[in-house]
Amino acid sequence: MDVDVEVMNEVTSEVVEAFHRLLPQLSSSAPPLDAAALSDIASAPASTVLLARKGGQIVGTTTLVIFRIPTGVRAWIEDVVVDEAARGRGVGEALTLEALRMARQAEARTVDLTTRPSREAAGRLYERVGFSRRDSRVYRFTLS
Repeated sequence: MDVDVEVMNEVTSEVVEAFHRLLPQLSSSAPPLDAAALSDIASAPASTVLLARKGGQIVGTTTLVIFRIPTGVRAWIEDVVVDEAARGRGVGEALTLEALRMARQAEARTVDLTTRPSREAAGRLYERVGFSRRDSRVYRFTLS
């Protein structure tokens, strides 16, 4: 797999441009992120933003969130997005496997994620790398 995954330690103009290109492919309602917003995300103690590069270009990203609760250390993989031009080439898998490696290193007991039913390829990817579908309900309360 010729995909390199790295932690976003610095917010450069390249990173800002990549998020401007990638975020609309994930959510039509998410506002664009500027360098300050990306820096806030990158510096959040529980969050680690991963960037995937193929041929040197940023073609995907995800955020790993690790937190301690009374039942142990847990982790969530959030906002996985791969540029549509790079889909089907191992980018999502590389991001997911690196997030799982980091969660294991942090001694998380579980790693959760959600994906919309319409994202069938994503569902197949997560099952292929070992996630199992839970019989659970997801609720959301919108604050704003």
